[in-house]
Amino acid sequence: MKNRFTILGCGSSLGSPWITNYSAKLKKNPKNIRTRCCAHIQKNDLSILIDTSPDIKYQFLTNNIKSLDAIIYTHEHADQTTGIFEMRPFYWKNKKKIPVYGSTRTIKKLREKYTFCFKQSSGYKPIMTSTMIKKKFTISKSNNKIEILPFDVKHGMIKATGYLFDKIAYISDCNKISKAVTKKLMNLNFLIIDCLRKDKHPSHFNYEDAMNFIKLVKPKKAILTNLHIDLDYFKLKKKLPKNIIPAYDGLSFNF
Repeated sequence: MKNRFTILGCGSSLGSPWITNYSAKLKKNPKNIRTRCCAHIQKNDLSILIDTSPDIKYQFLTNNIKSLDAIIYTHEHADQTTGIFEMRPFYWKNKKKIPVYGSTRTIKKLREKYTFCFKQSSGYKPIMTSTMIKKKFTISKSNNKIEILPFDVKHGMIKATGYLFDKIAYISDCNKISKAVTKKLMNLNFLIIDCLRKDKHPSHFNYEDAMNFIKLVKPKKAILTNLHIDLDYFKLKKKLPKNIIPAYDGLSFNF
């Protein structure tokens, strides 16, 4: 089995199109149909999910993901977490609780909001264990393991978590990245970065912000994610240099 990273969803908080079928002026094409932000790491037989979007069931079925060993969370916002209850079948399949990792803040919020996942409730057994992470941690299965470095980024009024592993960084939600973190992200093989919209936004990188950060850290390949409905895949692709591409649901690469 190959080591593979997959962007399960690359849309902003309402996806594209919205529930009202509004999609601004996006060209009608599957690459402009975007579910909420979510990603998947496959390292040999080790299967790790980044966030549980509201669209997670569809994302797993579409991408033929049949196993799950751990979940790492970027932050507690609804578009990153509300699919958490969909993970129950993996608890039944694995016959053990699913390990969940996140910052202290994120784990506390998850345990408050989705109590039934972590504590016995109404006769239902908890399906998850939680670990608060502040420094590099390892997730392993059989002879396979992956070392992951979490780092803080500013996301509006909160701190979200970005993740770095195997010269790949995933930052789905941010509006500011410190100099100390920036140093760790230099010359990566892949950078997946927040690029919400054309105009400035108080809690996300816009197109200009993302471009400036990519120029600064010089990854071999950059992928723009968390795309709002004013950013058309085809218009972006036409104007971007070859080493930068807009994400689309199901985009994957080997590492």
